[in-house]
Amino acid sequence: MCKNIKPLFNFDPPATSDEVAGASLQFVRKISGYTKPSQVNEAAFDEAVADISAIAEALLAALSTQAPSRNREVEAEKARQRAVKRYG
Repeated sequence: MCKNIKPLFNFDPPATSDEVAGASLQFVRKISGYTKPSQVNEAAFDEAVADISAIAEALLAALSTQAPSRNREVEAEKARQRAVKRYG
């Protein structure tokens, strides 16, 4: 599950709210052990995802760097090349 969480900082264009929410969902799934929570736990699960999304967006907004922004397409191609090398 956690392998799906990708770095979101220093990209051009910046990470969207959907990307942050997706990473937050994966994080909550990982630490809770639930892929889909039961009805009893659903409210707490959804609240945790929303809270972590808000915190992650605040973090991304507060971070700064001197490094040039990374290009999403270039990074995706690098990942594909690593996958081909790793898995054939």
